[in-house]
Amino acid sequence: MFNNNNKTILVTGCAGFIGSNFVPYFLDKYKNYNLVNLDLLTYAGNLENLKECETNPNYKFIKGDICNRELVEFIFNEYDISGVIHFAAESHVDNSIKNPGVFVQTNVNGTFTLIDVAYKYWMSKPFSYKDKYKNSRFHHISTDEVYGTLSEDPNDLFTEKTPYAPNSPYSASKASSDMIIRAYNETYGLNTVITNCSNNYGPKQHDEKLIPTIIRNALKQNPIPIYGDGKNIRDWLYVLDHCKGIDLVYHNGKTGDTYNIGGRNERTNLQIVDRICEILDKEVPKPNFSYKSLVTFVEDRAGHDRRYAIDASKLENELGWKADENFDSGIIKTIEWYLNKYGINK
Repeated sequence: MFNNNNKTILVTGCAGFIGSNFVPYFLDKYKNYNLVNLDLLTYAGNLENLKECETNPNYKFIKGDICNRELVEFIFNEYDISGVIHFAAESHVDNSIKNPGVFVQTNVNGTFTLIDVAYKYWMSKPFSYKDKYKNSRFHHISTDEVYGTLSEDPNDLFTEKTPYAPNSPYSASKASSDMIIRAYNETYGLNTVITNCSNNYGPKQHDEKLIPTIIRNALKQNPIPIYGDGKNIRDWLYVLDHCKGIDLVYHNGKTGDTYNIGGRNERTNLQIVDRICEILDKEVPKPNFSYKSLVTFVEDRAGHDRRYAIDASKLENELGWKADENFDSGIIKTIEWYLNKYGINK
């Protein structure tokens, strides 16, 4: 049983990539919190990612759907939830193009269910918190993709004031969920914060994403698929740096505000694959062979945004956040983790 003197936070979707890095970090740092992880364990969730937390008395896993209102209400009542950090989302753009309805259901309806239950549990009426829950907060994890695409001018960056212009069903569903969070803050006075992050990378990421795909195919000596001309630019954020930013915003962010979290590590997809191949050529060399020879250009993704880049100045200046990893240090740690995962001896 949980320590009843602790506050209990509901975290959603934490068998996935970012959440499964966040939970052990948070439990290790804060002994005065209990965490309840609600996750449906779709293809992208894996409890192996949280093996190290299974025996922690401050952690509990519940398998279930964030759209299941009856279950969410039960969790709030059973565990007396006094905070929410909401990671759960369908997040793969290619999948959203093939099956957009799933993204609307999980990302929009699921977010609505969670925040509406939180509002009714914590507040007696708009702008009136029940005494016990005066410090309760709902933290929504979102993405920079809600802002659309940028020009290739390096001074053109996403800020918290950039107008929303989502271009894929995935980003449209996340933009919709952001608007629901905003509405509950404006209309009901619910204590909310939103963080919009750039592309994450690091340990435990699902195989479908770019960096794990490059590493896996390279090690198998299979073609490494790169969309279009490979010059699409993303700002890469090491996942533990993201977790530290979430922690700061949850505890110290201004209610109703949005904070962008980015690594200031812009790279084209070609630069990413070249750097990974260079490291693998050194760490797992093959005679008379370079992993770069496996790069294969494939038909571009529909509606593929050209460039994302985040200005994280607000988070840095207001809350003192700073990324600990640059791309070179973070990608080496990431590759080491995957080599270990695949049992490859250097």
